Amino acid sequence: MSLPAPDWTAHDIIAHLRSIGTEENRVGMARFGINTASALGVGNADLRPLARKLKRNHERSLTLWASGIREARLMAAFTGEPARITIEECRRWAGDFDSWEVVDTVSDLFVDTPFWRALIEEFAIDEREFVRRTAFAMLAWAAVHLKKEPDITFLSYLPLIEAHARDERNFVRKAVNWALRQIGKRSINLHAPALALAQRLAASPDKTARWIGKNAVKELSDAKTLERFATRKI
Repeated sequence: MSLPAPDWTAHDIIAHLRSIGTEENRVGMARFGINTASALGVGNADLRPLARKLKRNHERSLTLWASGIREARLMAAFTGEPARITIEECRRWAGDFDSWEVVDTVSDLFVDTPFWRALIEEFAIDEREFVRRTAFAMLAWAAVHLKKEPDITFLSYLPLIEAHARDERNFVRKAVNWALRQIGKRSINLHAPALALAQRLAASPDKTARWIGKNAVKELSDAKTLERFATRKI
């Protein structure tokens, strides 16, 4: 087979992934709670450089996703085109989610779509664990990557975080916590209201909300976090 190139088909990519996957990698993934039922055993250290060589291709990403293979689905996320994927395709992908790792990778693609806010609102009220996780993973990525988005956008999401801070399911509570921490670290303007919410949750009688709050308070009150704000240019 030729070297990886943008003209590779989904079939070419999957054949290559099968050739480099290892059982050792599959075992290692399982230790991190990754669903390996469809995994070939290829780590992200190999997938990301491959994606850079292949470039983005919407139609190919849909075919990769349809394969159901873990690595192919990650490649679909890495090489998908956020300007071309439709909201219905995003919904279909979300319905297939069965692993936190795939959720978090695809969420990074979803936040670059023009309808990312609609997806967050929709996915947050969905009762499926991995779909709800998607809403908060998207919110966390948006806080990090969408530099031009005004702070008021993220301030408006704090009530959504509070509303779901009592969802005790592991993959939801961790994403809710992640979103709260990333919003609080985004800017000095967001730090105080995010910390105030974290402190309120930390005092909650609900154990899940309390865990989310205490964990966020710890990071948002950390000396290194505060030092970054002190030295950041306004």
